[in-house]
Amino acid sequence: MTDNQFEHSEAGLHNHVFLGDNHARNERRTWLVIILTTVMMAAEIAAGTIYGSMALVADGWHMSTHAAAMLIAALAYLYARRHVRNPRFTFGTGKFGDLAAFASAVVLALIAILIGWESFVRLANPVPINFPQAISIAVIGLAVNLICAWLLRDDHAHHSHHDHHHDHHHAHAQDNNLQAAYVHVLADALTSVLAIGALTAGSLYGWLWLDPAIGIIGALVIANWSWSLIRNAGGVLLDYVPPNEDLPEEIRSVIEQEGDVITDLHVWQLGPGHHGAIVSIISDHPKAPSSYRARLSHIHDLSHVTVEVEQKAA
Repeated sequence: MTDNQFEHSEAGLHNHVFLGDNHARNERRTWLVIILTTVMMAAEIAAGTIYGSMALVADGWHMSTHAAAMLIAALAYLYARRHVRNPRFTFGTGKFGDLAAFASAVVLALIAILIGWESFVRLANPVPINFPQAISIAVIGLAVNLICAWLLRDDHAHHSHHDHHHDHHHAHAQDNNLQAAYVHVLADALTSVLAIGALTAGSLYGWLWLDPAIGIIGALVIANWSWSLIRNAGGVLLDYVPPNEDLPEEIRSVIEQEGDVITDLHVWQLGPGHHGAIVSIISDHPKAPSSYRARLSHIHDLSHVTVEVEQKAA
């Protein structure tokens, strides 16, 4: 005997809507951050061109890489929303955010490599620095990045479906797409903070080497963030169950009662806060699949369940 549990549309037909609770909110905020970043980028490039400041132009083009990463996130939200009911996506479009996050993490890794390489070059061949202008650029960039970071923060209070009163604990339903955009902004903010400190000390003591040295440290920190994103998003894409996710154990504890034994169990993430499961059960006295699904109904992270039941051989 087999049976499935799906989300249902108003017409009573099966659908697979596995987008995060805050999908629309996160999409709007990502587009807003793109607008802010693009305006700042255009202003810096224009001002640098008019006033002959290579520092302004360089920072403007640097911001363009982060704007491109934000665009990846925004387009993933848009595509996932528009194709959410496309039956050709077998398990919905909830993983588009993780695919975008993986791509953004790779871009972030490339940015870290470029920053590190440029810092090494400048460490070997110091160049004159216009300290007052460079500090002012870093301060303005930091202000913009802090505003963007506030917009992209992952507000746990909005994840209402995690506020149920049951004693099990699952990993937080993290939106990796939003997290990737947030880390890009955070990386830019970190670069600005480190630059302000290095440039201030350099202007006071004439330490030209400090700016590229701090740049190398910043590149290493950004590379570490990138690896963390690649690992998290890649794990979702490969249906990896992280060590802090206790959903498989909870399913076993709920089902394996009264002689019912799970012989095969597959659990994977369908989207932020949504998981699928295939449960194969063998029993001396098998019950209807709906009975086992009823046992699992209190687990709100389970959005799609397939139950297979067989009679235990004599």
